[in-house]
Amino acid sequence: MARPLDLSLTALAPLVWGSSYIVATQFLPNLDPLTVSVLRALPAGLLLLCLVRQIPHGHWVWKMFVLGALNFAIFWSLLFFAAYRLPGGVAAVMGALQPFVVIFASRFLLGSPINVLSLFAVAAGVAGVALLVLTPEAQLDMWGVVAGIAGSASMAFGTVLSRKWQPPVSALTFTSWQLTAGGLLLVPFVPFAPTDWSTITGTNVLGLTYLGLIGAALTYIVWLRGIRIIQPAATSILGLLSPLSAASLGWIFLDETLSAAQSVGMIVVLMSVFIGQYALRSTPVSTKPPLFAVQKT
Repeated sequence: MARPLDLSLTALAPLVWGSSYIVATQFLPNLDPLTVSVLRALPAGLLLLCLVRQIPHGHWVWKMFVLGALNFAIFWSLLFFAAYRLPGGVAAVMGALQPFVVIFASRFLLGSPINVLSLFAVAAGVAGVALLVLTPEAQLDMWGVVAGIAGSASMAFGTVLSRKWQPPVSALTFTSWQLTAGGLLLVPFVPFAPTDWSTITGTNVLGLTYLGLIGAALTYIVWLRGIRIIQPAATSILGLLSPLSAASLGWIFLDETLSAAQSVGMIVVLMSVFIGQYALRSTPVSTKPPLFAVQKT
């Protein structure tokens, strides 16, 4: 079974991702999702590339663009589209379906067995997220639902392929390649974004800096490290902590209220994460990679 320290470190990523809602609404209300995605991924990726001073070669080039598309370009674009078309709670439930896709994708791409208890844990987690974030007024929009499910599937396959395609580099370098590729894929669409760049403020810069350096670069370093040393399905289940984090931060910083049902949802989510980790416990099959080793060619 993965060590508690490894699980705790990997869990930091979705806990930090839960803060994206507050940052987006409080620091970036005048920026559109595409602009935010580009400015979140590309500068952070290029900064890490300057640090590691190593670029992919051969077949790793197209593989990094595939991973950059799945984990960033496609995922973030569909995630924001779903968030705009759906109430936040519905979008969060769509995102919580991701571990289901990871479990079945791992079976077909990695040969991992499907554990019935893990499916139960994910189902319970989705129910917990629904209790936590859904309201009676929540309405469904067909295209929003399609985007939410497709976005979850995109990152799910990105998670599994990040385990299947393991370049002989550190997690820092692996993250820099994916972030840069994902950002570059979004650049051609920037001219179609509605944001007026002359309206960007210092507050926007602070929010983008946090989302890029902390919410993308740092968190994906530990996330990709977790994918390498923990089963992708077990790592993905930790993603259920993201809506829990978002609700908790909203309660603490935005004076949002928590109902009894939401409190029950939090408990259910936490229990599902623990049950999922127990169900998917296994001996790590790979050597633990360094987080921040800088390698030169």
